[in-house]
Amino acid sequence: MGTRTTLFIVLLSLYAGVGLAAPALPKAKAGPQSVSVSVGGKPVLDYRFNNVPFKPYVEKLGTPAGINILRDAPSDHLHHHALMFALGVNGVSYWAETPKDGKQVHREFLPGAKPETVVAERLDWVDPAGKTVLNETREITLPAAPDNVTLLTWQSTLSVPEGAGPTKLTGDHYYGLGMRFLVSMDKGGVFQNAAGVEGELVRGDERLSRAPWAAYTADADGKPVTVAMFDDPKNVRYPAWWFTMQTAFAYLSATMNLHREPLEMAPGKPLPLRYGIALWDGRQDKETIEKTYQYWLQLINK
Repeated sequence: MGTRTTLFIVLLSLYAGVGLAAPALPKAKAGPQSVSVSVGGKPVLDYRFNNVPFKPYVEKLGTPAGINILRDAPSDHLHHHALMFALGVNGVSYWAETPKDGKQVHREFLPGAKPETVVAERLDWVDPAGKTVLNETREITLPAAPDNVTLLTWQSTLSVPEGAGPTKLTGDHYYGLGMRFLVSMDKGGVFQNAAGVEGELVRGDERLSRAPWAAYTADADGKPVTVAMFDDPKNVRYPAWWFTMQTAFAYLSATMNLHREPLEMAPGKPLPLRYGIALWDGRQDKETIEKTYQYWLQLINK
């Protein structure tokens, strides 16, 4: 039995009764600056890796109907790059983008570990003095999903370079894997999470809510969409602290409470972090999001 056939049978058993179509494997095409990915001939995401002064990131991510929900480098925060992953390391920010901040440097693409891998790369986190303080392997996959969901898995494995001493992950309360939305999604949207809690008020309307997943529903240029972020139970400090805000713009990120509890890393002990993102057209309720979360958990544990 071929790999693709086996994968299809496994996926059907995971999402029985939902009408999962035969999975089409994603196709990735690398250009000089970005990787463009389509599924079944439809564009799904663009990953920008070159000509980025500070960090590679997912520049575009589309719903099943093809609506991109991400905004890159808005004038109010030029360092907000659509869907990006950034922390602080030893007190140096890899989130902000000033001469005193660090950079994530793309080094090379790697062979994908799975048929649904669209980006696999090696990066170095380099401080302002030019010293590599972290190594990262990053893998982004688009696993097969019901035809009404765009499903993405982001995995970053961080490690301390050989010969370096203990390293401390730090950052503000919003540092982590975060996304900036279209202008039209900034107002009138609704956040929800698996725990059904409003969360801790940090400043303004910025909140931290601890739960296995969080979601945001808003109108993208007049059409309702829902996006959810999932935390892997194997991640350190699970469940995540979800940062949410809506004034003066909407933002959602998965954080590790680093502003209160810096996380120490030691050489020879890599730190794997894995998150999921699900994207629907229309407004989705808690039951639908939870079912998709459980489906994603079974996928990543196969």
